[in-house]
Amino acid sequence: VLQKGLKENFADAQVSVVDCPDLTKEPFNFPAKGICGKPRIADVGGVPYLIPVVQKEKVYDLNTVAKDIELPGAFILGAGAASSKVLGINAEFIPIVQTKSEKKPAVNGSYIAQINPADKGCLLEKYSSKYTDCEFGLLANLYASEGQPGKVIEVKANGRTGELNFVTCLRQTLEKHYGEKPVGMGGTFIIQKGKAKIHIMPPEFSACPLNTDEDVNNWLKFFEMKAPLICQPVIVSRDPGFDLRVEHTHCFSHHGEGGHYHQDTSPDSVQYLGYFQPAELLFRIDRPRETHLVGRD
Repeated sequence: VLQKGLKENFADAQVSVVDCPDLTKEPFNFPAKGICGKPRIADVGGVPYLIPVVQKEKVYDLNTVAKDIELPGAFILGAGAASSKVLGINAEFIPIVQTKSEKKPAVNGSYIAQINPADKGCLLEKYSSKYTDCEFGLLANLYASEGQPGKVIEVKANGRTGELNFVTCLRQTLEKHYGEKPVGMGGTFIIQKGKAKIHIMPPEFSACPLNTDEDVNNWLKFFEMKAPLICQPVIVSRDPGFDLRVEHTHCFSHHGEGGHYHQDTSPDSVQYLGYFQPAELLFRIDRPRETHLVGRD
């Protein structure tokens, strides 16, 4: 299903089932070996807690989320917002956490991407270099598993010929094929060659309400960042009525760039390599009562 859909948007696409590579090794350096074992997705909070006006009191803990999704000790990947209570500012959160279990403390391999106060560029930092908690704020889309090795879906796509980004192409392909039945996937992929359009939220929350997508885009800071970028996507083919963010992808690198992935900007030369696992369960945590569809791109 995925290979057929990708070939409509990429010059070359190959999808196969393989053994998950050891994710503790380069370029990932994750705290867990794989993305297998009781795979599940959690959508926590939501964009309505960020816009039109921020609700700073919305703070969560990944160790608590792991218990909420009935998988204490889960290995969690995904995309979210950093806790402004911890950082003192607003920033992109790239969660990569082996949550705590009865036997072991948490291992936090997350990154934060923020606007560098010195030059207004990207400042990417390892979370654990400054903080010891596992908190985040406002919203997150998370893929969780036992972090075990096992069989995964390997996706290779080179040379983008269509308009869709890699993640949207995967999601729309699933939606087209499975229709009413929601299919969720998570994991990691690398933009191996090329460049990508990435945003980072400003350090200050907007003083004026952000009421439209245009308002949001004017507030966000956009960058072109270069490969290799290691990305954490969370995808649900369609929202079964839980007010989900159906796709959300953050990325980091070992050259100081990272943030929220939108699209590659070098379609001819781009190369994607990803490892995905379909999720068995979906959890919706602290769903906003008042909602809207602004700022979900």
